[in-house]
Amino acid sequence: MSFVKIAETGMIAPGEKKGFPLNGKTVLLANVDGAFYALNNKCPHMGGSLADGTLDGATITCPRHGAKFDVRTGKNLGNAKIAFVQMKVGDATALPVKIEGKDILVELT
Repeated sequence: MSFVKIAETGMIAPGEKKGFPLNGKTVLLANVDGAFYALNNKCPHMGGSLADGTLDGATITCPRHGAKFDVRTGKNLGNAKIAFVQMKVGDATALPVKIEGKDILVELT
């Protein structure tokens, strides 16, 4: 696969995140201390939009059921909770990112 431009570095300030459409999918881009990371925007639990979640440092929390992921790796940091029931959640899909000048490029897998 090849890298595709998705945004420019000035579009996302440090500590912010945003969803961008790309090839029929939505990709979450996050700026963590000046470094950019990308995840498939769909939470692996029930498909919630991670772009609508809360970013705290490198941790994104899904707004639907509170599952937490490391935006740098996609690793699950906290399972989903519905009412008082914990539900096991897999890892989010991290996508390779590279910067060329001001362009943010993402490789879709």
